[in-house]
Amino acid sequence: MMQIDIVTVGKLKEKYWTDAVQEYMKRLQAYCKCRVVELAEEKGSETAGDAEIERMITKEGERILASIGADAVLVAMAIEGELWTSEKLAKSLDEWGIRGKSKVAFVIGGSHGLSEAVMKRADAKLSLSKMTFPHQMVRPILLEQIYRAFKINRGEQYHK
Repeated sequence: MMQIDIVTVGKLKEKYWTDAVQEYMKRLQAYCKCRVVELAEEKGSETAGDAEIERMITKEGERILASIGADAVLVAMAIEGELWTSEKLAKSLDEWGIRGKSKVAFVIGGSHGLSEAVMKRADAKLSLSKMTFPHQMVRPILLEQIYRAFKINRGEQYHK
């Protein structure tokens, strides 16, 4: 069974986001092992300049990479990433599984983004949209799309 990790910097604060995440985590149990790995967001001053922001991103990146095994497929969630369809995500998950890659880590960076080291390690860079979403909204949207991908791969109806 495939292991899907959602590695994210920061915690969800609002109950409606945590409820949505829990719902999709429950649904995914039939298709894969799935867990959310929440990493601490690096603290900085309110008026952080470029150098301080770079330091914060670097520290977060070190924690991200330490939490992901060398054998995992790393998918960086990034504004500059590719725009995939749900079917493309389904096909990618299927192909990774066929190639023996049973662990996939989707990485959601902090409010300042992902470090260069994480981006270099990424096997794929994925953008959910050309639109900007609140940081906390990305997790439930991503989990819904992973759930949809498994339904597509099993030929099960999802969209009614």
